[in-house]
Amino acid sequence: MAARRRKLRSGTVLLGGMGVLAATLTACGSEPDRRCVDPVTQEVLPDYKCDDDGNGGRYYYGGRVSDGKVTDGSFDKSAVDRGGFGSSGSGGG
Repeated sequence: MAARRRKLRSGTVLLGGMGVLAATLTACGSEPDRRCVDPVTQEVLPDYKCDDDGNGGRYYYGGRVSDGKVTDGSFDKSAVDRGGFGSSGSGGG
């Protein structure tokens, strides 16, 4: 019986450790939030407006949406840092 409990505990620790590892990899490797936005008015547009058809929309990374407009992000994907554990950066909305 004692061996059975010991095996269960080691399996629980292994699964818990794998969960933490998966969460870490996901947080560090994830892309910033992306929205299709009118570059002049900063209004959020449907995704099809950002297709290569020249419909005028551009992708906006990070930031947040308030009253249908974006703030605190960038049209430059490389300028937006997603952060990870211990990060004080703000996520997207």
